[in-house]
Amino acid sequence: MTTTAHLDLRAPTVADGPVLWRLAADSASLDVNSPYAYLLWCRDFAHTSVIAALDGRPAGFLIGYRRPERPDTLMMWQVMVDAAHRGAGTAGRMVDHLARRLQPDGITHVEASVTPDNLASQRLFEAFARRWRARLERSELFAADLFPDRHAPEILFRIGPLRVPEQR
Repeated sequence: MTTTAHLDLRAPTVADGPVLWRLAADSASLDVNSPYAYLLWCRDFAHTSVIAALDGRPAGFLIGYRRPERPDTLMMWQVMVDAAHRGAGTAGRMVDHLARRLQPDGITHVEASVTPDNLASQRLFEAFARRWRARLERSELFAADLFPDRHAPEILFRIGPLRVPEQR
């Protein structure tokens, strides 16, 4: 397990697109998008995303977007931490960093979709809700039969309103 003491959290740039794609492809758990999609994401949604680097090397990323119909809501679409850095709080630090960065822009709620078997993500967002003293509501976002291939249902985690946590 790696410490996150020297973790650099920043908005991604287009040059990070291939890095995000490689991290996602190596994860064996994320739905991997095309390299082109990650390049576009880093260009068009950098403000609502974050890349984590430990000693200058990529350790993880979080990509998200503001919901057009609910501009006070940030949808955290993919959260990924490299296997070598899991268990050190990197995901939680990325989620907190992004929420803090976007709160002045009017973000009061966070959403994420999680499959029922993804216990790590469930714990991540449950802990986030506790830290931010926010209500957590769960509902089905997409039923399994909506996917063209075998896929578990996606459960929507809606968290808010956010209250800035005390500094640790």
